[in-house]
Amino acid sequence: MLSLSHSHRYCWFFLLGFLLCSAQPLLAQPTPPPTLLRPAAVFDGETLHPGWQVLVEGDRITAVGPSLPTPAGGRTLDLPGLTLLPGLIEGHSHLLLHPYNETPWNDQVLLESQALRVARATAHAQRTLLAGFTTARDLGTEGADYADVGIKQAIDQDIIPGPRLLVATRALVATGSYGPKLSTDVEVPQGAQEADGPEGVMRAVREQIGRGADIIKVYADYRWGKGEPARPTFSQEELNLIVQTANAAGRPVVAHSSTPEGMRRATLAGVQTIEHGDGGTLEVFKLMKQRGVALCPTVAAGDAIAQYQGWRKGQGALPERVQQKHTSMEAALKSGVTLAFGSDVGVFPHGDNVREAELLVQDYGLTPLTVLRQATSGNARIFGLVDRGRIQTGLLADLVAVQGDPTHDVTALRQVRLVMKGGVLYKLYKQP
Repeated sequence: MLSLSHSHRYCWFFLLGFLLCSAQPLLAQPTPPPTLLRPAAVFDGETLHPGWQVLVEGDRITAVGPSLPTPAGGRTLDLPGLTLLPGLIEGHSHLLLHPYNETPWNDQVLLESQALRVARATAHAQRTLLAGFTTARDLGTEGADYADVGIKQAIDQDIIPGPRLLVATRALVATGSYGPKLSTDVEVPQGAQEADGPEGVMRAVREQIGRGADIIKVYADYRWGKGEPARPTFSQEELNLIVQTANAAGRPVVAHSSTPEGMRRATLAGVQTIEHGDGGTLEVFKLMKQRGVALCPTVAAGDAIAQYQGWRKGQGALPERVQQKHTSMEAALKSGVTLAFGSDVGVFPHGDNVREAELLVQDYGLTPLTVLRQATSGNARIFGLVDRGRIQTGLLADLVAVQGDPTHDVTALRQVRLVMKGGVLYKLYKQP
């Protein structure tokens, strides 16, 4: 895909290309005119409204409702058969990773140059945006240091197309608990920043914030050795200090955790979300609900890894890891804990983020409407993004149109026909 430059000369060139090929996405224009969008229905982040229209001026939504007039000097985009919805929000991504069945995680961290990884990540960012995800939390560079900060800056400066990013940079791990691990005689670069003790964790948090982190990610538990189960890594005091230090700088903390004790400690420390939660119990999920901590279950990642390891989906018994996820999700749903939407994309291909939504509906029994709310207004609320996640006057014009009705058929989210971010069209397919 190509991105429009800010010069009028190139703008005309790409517009001509769009007219010549109706299936070619329309990429960013420098100064978009006021635009009236007329879909079959509008999902506003909570409810479906047939016959509603949306007016966009500049980078904001300026009117929502039925029978809106086209503004002077503006344009009208008729979208018959399409549902317009807020730009989707990916809660857990790794732009600097690519599928593990292409290259194992260890080899990506140890053998791929940062230049290669950044170049690949620019393609990942574009695929994410064109799949309808206009915002993403990117939760760790996995050995690529602060490369996510530069990718975010390139997107914000319109150098490359991509979603609005919230970046976690290096992430925090207790010394010795992460990887890659080779011979005990060989020290190798790690996939996250090691830190220990009160002074160590406070210094690491401040360093990451100073380098551009929007979020601090901490591994509250992990496997100390190959073949071992995950165990808590940071003490309660360390986790408390990580959260206090980050919150004092206006940054939330998210915790990778899959053990009940790791999840308990992270919850008591006051993290914003717990990622994965594979071993979560009803008791710990109730504690999370009580403390206002959301669960981001990332069901798609474990499903993908199980298939990489030889599981043929739909045949035979569920692998132990997948069965454990079903057990924990049953407890989570019973507890009423708030669910964030996030897929851990990077484990599987970028642009296939909707895989999470499909699995939540097809394998875990959630309704399409519930998942759609999670991926829009729900994530915006959990992450504190007050300017997006809904179609409402005054909010950012981050909008997606899909074929059909995703509130009843979640697979409609794969049929993306329009992507707008900040009032700028990045994708527009003509209707047949």
